[in-house]
Amino acid sequence: MRVYHRGGTMAGCFLLLLPIFFPSLFTPLSHASPSIFSEWNAPKPRHARLLKSALQRQSSSEEQSDLWMPLAFQRWKPCTETRRTSALPEKSEGYIQVFLDGGLNQQRMGIFDAVIVAKILNATLVIPYLEVNPVWQDSSTFMDIFDVDHFINALKDDIAIVKELPDEFSWSTREYYATAIRPTRIKTAPVHASTNWYLDNVLPVLQSYGIAAIAPFSHRLTFDNLPKYLQHLRCKVNFQALVFVPHIRHLGDVLVNRLRDPSTKATMVGNNYLREVSEKYKQGAGKFVVLHLRFDKDMAAHSACDFGGGKAEKLALAKYRQVIWQGRVLNSQFTDEELRSQGRCPLTPEEIGLLLAALGFDNSTRLYLASHKVYGGEARISTLRSLFPLMDDKKSLASSDERALIKGKASLLAAVDYYVSMHSDIFISASPGNMHNAMVGHRTYYNLKTIRPNMALLGQLFLNKTLSWPEFQEAIAKGHKNRQGQIRLRKPNQSVYTYPAPDCMCQG
Repeated sequence: MRVYHRGGTMAGCFLLLLPIFFPSLFTPLSHASPSIFSEWNAPKPRHARLLKSALQRQSSSEEQSDLWMPLAFQRWKPCTETRRTSALPEKSEGYIQVFLDGGLNQQRMGIFDAVIVAKILNATLVIPYLEVNPVWQDSSTFMDIFDVDHFINALKDDIAIVKELPDEFSWSTREYYATAIRPTRIKTAPVHASTNWYLDNVLPVLQSYGIAAIAPFSHRLTFDNLPKYLQHLRCKVNFQALVFVPHIRHLGDVLVNRLRDPSTKATMVGNNYLREVSEKYKQGAGKFVVLHLRFDKDMAAHSACDFGGGKAEKLALAKYRQVIWQGRVLNSQFTDEELRSQGRCPLTPEEIGLLLAALGFDNSTRLYLASHKVYGGEARISTLRSLFPLMDDKKSLASSDERALIKGKASLLAAVDYYVSMHSDIFISASPGNMHNAMVGHRTYYNLKTIRPNMALLGQLFLNKTLSWPEFQEAIAKGHKNRQGQIRLRKPNQSVYTYPAPDCMCQG
């Protein structure tokens, strides 16, 4: 056994080193003639029997009517009455800075929490600093993405906010904290820290220096045991104060309008255009589904699952894991079958397409693809497109000139997708994550239909290669009956941003 294990280890090391010593074997010479080892070669469908049946599917008008039916009122609604919070202090304790990493939706949650921390400490919040994402390499600032004047004005009765520090604190920059240990930086904030932790550990820094910088900050504030007025303030920041800059909202309206009425190629002309959009909604124009296809290389590699791309893909993902995480990926200790049966594998474009088809969406369904970059490109998406030929994204719906302000900027691209997602009839994500969690919460708040894939069920179904299409359909329908937007009350330790009831909602 020992000899076998050693040989397997050596073979694994050899496979990992192949791309390093023989890169030409794994890199396409051109798009027209990919290498036989290229990770970009189009994988064959993994569920050919189901796919063949799905391509021949037919849905009754009754099924279609039920599918698109808006959610019935669930006895919970947004709390619109003003809940009085404690008044602004006569004197601020100092300035609070936070440095937020991650993608757009993780940064959004950090912004919400930063407001609450400033409130807890009676401090003045400096507009949060958004770190450059190491994966997407986007340097967009808060003011590039969010309407900063609206943010400040909406919260003026709750906390003091400044766009930048006064000259006496101009030295407090990201670069300053990166070069040495600084007494004004707090880097020990525990995950889900309590209000008392901030009062005990951050307030003294504020009182001594007049400023405190917290980094890292993601998920650094508890969801439980907070006064009701602080939870309500969280809701206010999420649903009222933080909105995208006008050009993001305007482009989002253009895309939504074209999805609802593809024959129209309207251009944006100020308020007249927006009135035109509103009228089309009233006229009951076409419906569409937003699919957040969370299938980038980072996601695929971190999952440690097999996605059917053969040896080249396995080698490429193994190499990526080694470079990015030095091989430290928890899932890698499990087999692909174990990961799938536990629901730990993100759905491929083929699999999410089969799920949508089994739920009853037919080939006339208009689908908007919300995704930054799909691993495998168009080759990977082709099966999904064969199931849903009316599939669009930002590039197919808007001209290059219309997209000029967001081109190459991952956070702005994600912001447009978020906006369109909030205006869709139905939203579904291919796997859990920050976008999925944020959208579930935001759409729950407005009682909008949001399908949550049953990942464990899907993993088990896709492992069964003898399953017929009627059996697959029946299992999917049964397993997703109560996963289409039904309100679930928040439990201890769960995020108020994903489960807004009862903290942000009232019964009525």
